[in-house]
Amino acid sequence: MTAHRTGTREQYDAARQELLKREKELTRASDKLARARRELPWVPIEKEYRFDTSEGPRTLVELFDGRGQLMLYHFMFGAAYTAGCPVCSSAADTFDGAVAHLNARDVTFACVSRAPLERLLAYERRMGWTFPWVSAGDGDFNPDFGAAYTEQELKPFLDGGELGPVPALATACGTDPTGYLIERPVLSAFAIADGVVHRTYSTTARGLEVMMGYYGMLDRAPEGRKEAGEPDMWIRRHDEYA
Repeated sequence: MTAHRTGTREQYDAARQELLKREKELTRASDKLARARRELPWVPIEKEYRFDTSEGPRTLVELFDGRGQLMLYHFMFGAAYTAGCPVCSSAADTFDGAVAHLNARDVTFACVSRAPLERLLAYERRMGWTFPWVSAGDGDFNPDFGAAYTEQELKPFLDGGELGPVPALATACGTDPTGYLIERPVLSAFAIADGVVHRTYSTTARGLEVMMGYYGMLDRAPEGRKEAGEPDMWIRRHDEYA
């Protein structure tokens, strides 16, 4: 535990009240941002996509499972992977508990990856998850929705030499840095209106922290995330922590 200033209960209460004002400001700003997300223009999906699911082949509209809204998490598990991305896996540990609550608000949730379905389902069994997971295979779905890079797009980054934790993550997935980085995590949201599927929202990078509930909890722990200056990725699959 790092050294930290101490104070009286009265000093804590005064400082906490000042911080609470800022937290409430952030909450109100977050509410405004959520409204702005919902006001984005919807884009009709004109291309036909097909997915392999545990219930057989399905189209995008069939993934809605009778509901009006669909959220897909593009989980990094490419055709060259032997196991799912550890970071995506850490987020996925929270998905099962959310599914029933999302369904209750007319939202279907599923993960989508490009690895073969049998490999996805075997990994899901290993991790003890039960949320829906479908395979987009080598079709256009992931590239069309920003969840895949080409090798040409990756070349400047790979040639730069500063790969950080990427080599270790790639090894953990049974592939090399190129094979690992071709996949990209994205959250995509869709809605059906007048029988037509529309894309309504998407996010990636730090926008995905909402999927990683433990980060919000760490932000409230005494030492926070403690990630600054760490050369290696600390996140592991939940069955790999020492």
